[in-house]
Amino acid sequence: MFTGIVEGTGRIAAVSGRETVRLTVEAPEPWGDVRVGASVAVDGVCLTVAACETERLAFDVIPETLRRTTLGERRPGERLNLERAMRLGDRVDGHLVQGHIDRTGILMGVRREGGDVVLTVRAEGDAPAGWIGKGSITVDGVSLTVARVQGLEFDVCLVPETLRRTTLGGHAPGRRVNLESDMLGQWVRHWMAYGRA
Repeated sequence: MFTGIVEGTGRIAAVSGRETVRLTVEAPEPWGDVRVGASVAVDGVCLTVAACETERLAFDVIPETLRRTTLGERRPGERLNLERAMRLGDRVDGHLVQGHIDRTGILMGVRREGGDVVLTVRAEGDAPAGWIGKGSITVDGVSLTVARVQGLEFDVCLVPETLRRTTLGGHAPGRRVNLESDMLGQWVRHWMAYGRA
């Protein structure tokens, strides 16, 4: 489980393999308590640490994850958002996130409104049922509040701290992003539709 509050960014050092891809990330933040087998959200995708060295983490990304997320498109030198799994008993500053990506989206626009930067994202695939204004969503692992929903598109507003701490401020229109809607909202929608787990 994660909160969508990004702890730092890492830079891709290497991508190797064909079916299962080994993703090696330079992670200069203090990641001393991360061990092999730990879960880390990488651009919002829950991955298991396969190897760790000083300032480097490696993950094995399986075909299903490559198909459902944007990780297969990422290349050496690109920055990624990173978050360690939450600890029970800690404050939850974002919202509850599993790191299980619902779908991808395309960044359609970036504009300034006062001190904020507004991103407009268009969901790929089916309509984002259950996404509501003022609800929660993660974009590349960053917990954000939905400002507007219209059809397949939604807006999120980025405050200066989010722009400084995450990769979102460097994204340009046309970039594909990972999306995960609020977990509680997903379960409510499921129960309303099917009446069972």
